[in-house]
Amino acid sequence: MLLKTPSDAPSFDAAARDAASEDGLARITALAAGCLGMPMAWIAVGTGRTRTVRAAYGFDGDAAGPGTAAQDPCATAPLVGTGGRRLGDLCVMNPRARAPLDPARTGRLEAFAGLVVDHLEREDRAGTDGIARGLAGAAAYAFLAVDTAGTITFVNRAAEILFDYGPGTMIGQDVEIIIPPSFRKMHGERFAGFVARAPSRLVGRTIEITAQRRDGATFPIEFCLSTWHEDGRVGIGAMMRDISEWRARDEQLLRMAHHDSLTGLANRARFAERLKAVLAEGHSATVMLLDLDGFKEVNDSLGHATGDALLQSVAVRLPLCVAADVTVARMGGDEFAILLGPCGDPRVAAATAARILDVFQATFQVSGHTFHVGLSLGAAVGHGPETDAETLIADADLALYQAKRDGRRCFRLFEPAMRAAVIARRTLHDELSHALAAGELVLHYQPQVAFDTGRVVGAEALLRWVHPRRGLLLPGAFLSALEAHPMAAGIGRWIIEEACRQAAQWRAAGHPPLRVAVNLFAAHLQAGTLAEDVMRSLARYRLAPATLELEVTERIALQADDAVLEPIRALHAHGVAVAFDDFGTGYASLSSLKRFPLTRLKIDRSFVRDVLTDRHDAEIIRAILGMAQSFGLEVIAEGIEGPDQEAILRAMGCHEGQGYLYGKAMPPNALAALIRARGASGRCANVA
Repeated sequence: MLLKTPSDAPSFDAAARDAASEDGLARITALAAGCLGMPMAWIAVGTGRTRTVRAAYGFDGDAAGPGTAAQDPCATAPLVGTGGRRLGDLCVMNPRARAPLDPARTGRLEAFAGLVVDHLEREDRAGTDGIARGLAGAAAYAFLAVDTAGTITFVNRAAEILFDYGPGTMIGQDVEIIIPPSFRKMHGERFAGFVARAPSRLVGRTIEITAQRRDGATFPIEFCLSTWHEDGRVGIGAMMRDISEWRARDEQLLRMAHHDSLTGLANRARFAERLKAVLAEGHSATVMLLDLDGFKEVNDSLGHATGDALLQSVAVRLPLCVAADVTVARMGGDEFAILLGPCGDPRVAAATAARILDVFQATFQVSGHTFHVGLSLGAAVGHGPETDAETLIADADLALYQAKRDGRRCFRLFEPAMRAAVIARRTLHDELSHALAAGELVLHYQPQVAFDTGRVVGAEALLRWVHPRRGLLLPGAFLSALEAHPMAAGIGRWIIEEACRQAAQWRAAGHPPLRVAVNLFAAHLQAGTLAEDVMRSLARYRLAPATLELEVTERIALQADDAVLEPIRALHAHGVAVAFDDFGTGYASLSSLKRFPLTRLKIDRSFVRDVLTDRHDAEIIRAILGMAQSFGLEVIAEGIEGPDQEAILRAMGCHEGQGYLYGKAMPPNALAALIRARGASGRCANVA
């Protein structure tokens, strides 16, 4: 038997090492050569002139070994004993392959070198055979040797611990005791073929297989196979280690790469992989995207922990709306995705969306709060491998965007026109990016007139875009894009600065004091610099604070918290006027009378338009005027187009008006001319 377990070892002296000791080193040399896939290996001990080859595999051996010649490079692992004493080297060589060993094989060579050192030092201490004990000293690896019948002839203690066997109990048993039953037939066939055709391509390679412990538990191991010939017999050995922790870590990394850590659903990468696979197989696929309406407010008001808990609840409910084999993923934030495939029928997508919207009518109970979660859904259908997966997801996203624009809590299927609309919005976004720097944004001013004198007492600054190709654009063509633009806060600052500059210019031209009203941008308020920007512009142009009036829209009023209200309150206390625009048309009007430091209400044009014919509009205007009087606020009516409208408003107690009767929004020099004309005669012809 090769690689037998040690028993009582014969003694030796310094002049002649006994055969048993030399046989042990020869076995290690052969095992190293076989495991590393090298035809030659040797152990050289000593240094300089005393250097000799103690054991060799693949050649007869000479004084120093074949690797001393420059033309025959070898891989060497130093034999370093206790205290750093250099004992010699373990060398392997393949004359036909001159590439250096990779890190894994270098590590195994060093492990074998450790066995040699242990063997040599044990020779010095006790004169024992030392092979088994040397193998046991290699803590990182387990070793096992079998004969050609598959009978275990040698194991080290590390192998016995690995497979949970007592000392010596594995010797003489069939190697299949470490092979799971389901793999034994295949192992027997491959082992027989391996013995018949040795050497095999498996020799020297690192292989992962499933092994079995004494109690039947299976676990993954990594092993390297080696073979050698001695006295006409074949020896087969394996170096092994448990890689359960590696496998668990790999599985965890794979899960992290393909699943969302918060909800456990598939993530965006996994969703895209499955979509690509469906399309590549020639099937149709439907991608549905959905997100939660108002989720940002949940995070902002109740914190991210509650928001995360709500997302987890959604991730539990959403898969219940579809079949078990349908992929449901979290794409990020509050956006989820569903893959219907193979499926190219828009009716199926519509039915699925209707089912989801119906299921989500039920409330969520999360962290002591009750949530009514609304959804917006968009879908796109693709057919076969000619469809790009990312483009299909982008199309579904466009449909989702359209659902949001159409009022939320609804479903939209992608149409090519949606892509054209997005391209137009992106073009507009890009053009806005340089419009301010290019001087394309200008302010026009619509006059505000006192009824009793007919004089211009104020002007509302209205933004216009002098587009290089499309001409003069009114806010309706670009305001929604501007409000969502990163430059929105900067343009808000420019409007205040430009309005103050123009007011100062009119004053310098000798015109009477004029109130200039400016519409606030929500982004400017949220930037936190409003009060500083207004005070700086007023100081730069030496204007009285009352010269400037800030108009608050309902959108701002609904989103206003203490952080937003604070700068408005500070400016009001300094003397800057604050007006509520389009008063009476929305939800925020009445509450704003209490929360905002207002000085003026602006009656919306929708009430003024039919004031002569609609009794309800007339009563609403009287109610607004009554509230304003009770709160000590001034009032101005918008949208006056005829003298009869002005007359009835005057009779109701309104004192100022704005509308086409007095003039449309106009450039600064045109307004200056109107101011002069009305100042000279009190009332004059209308300026269009």
